[in-house]
Amino acid sequence: MPRLSQALALTMLLVLPGPGASAQAEANAAGQSGLGVFIPASRPAAAPSVGFTDMDGKPVNLSDFAGKLVLVNLWATWCAPCRHEMPSLERLQTRLGDKITILAISEDMGGSKAVAPYIAKLGLKGVKTYLDPPNKVGRAFNVDGLPTSFLIDRQGRVLGRVEGEADWASPKMLAIIDPLLPEDEVIKTSFPQAHP
Repeated sequence: MPRLSQALALTMLLVLPGPGASAQAEANAAGQSGLGVFIPASRPAAAPSVGFTDMDGKPVNLSDFAGKLVLVNLWATWCAPCRHEMPSLERLQTRLGDKITILAISEDMGGSKAVAPYIAKLGLKGVKTYLDPPNKVGRAFNVDGLPTSFLIDRQGRVLGRVEGEADWASPKMLAIIDPLLPEDEVIKTSFPQAHP
């Protein structure tokens, strides 16, 4: 009898859509399909307040980044598309500097022992890397696969997601991000012209 229930459970997993299937269904209905495409949220909702750690094991919460434009990227060292995507995240961070905060959150079960050598090998310096071995972040965002990324505005709302590998430094992605960037902080003042 246990084998029958295991077989039934496996069949249900293969047949029923996963929790992230609704985002892909929305994208397909809107004429967007495929991996690596930005899928806007139909209604931006508050990002989950979820914890993870930095590379030294210090606790961090997504809410710590309130007030900033944030790109959350969930990835793992064993994920080939993740490995291909990481250099574009580095280029995006280098290009935009502190106008965007990129959180590369590794879902590797091996934690920093698995991640640190990989980050060093790629020479990633701009993108901040974080750890989530228990996959709390993935569950909070209903992620079905890696890589998956979420764009969060300065008000803490999830604006959309990308499932699969994306070129984050491409003109297509920059066109999505650019309108969300903080305006130039130089105060522009106009002085009345003196009339003779």
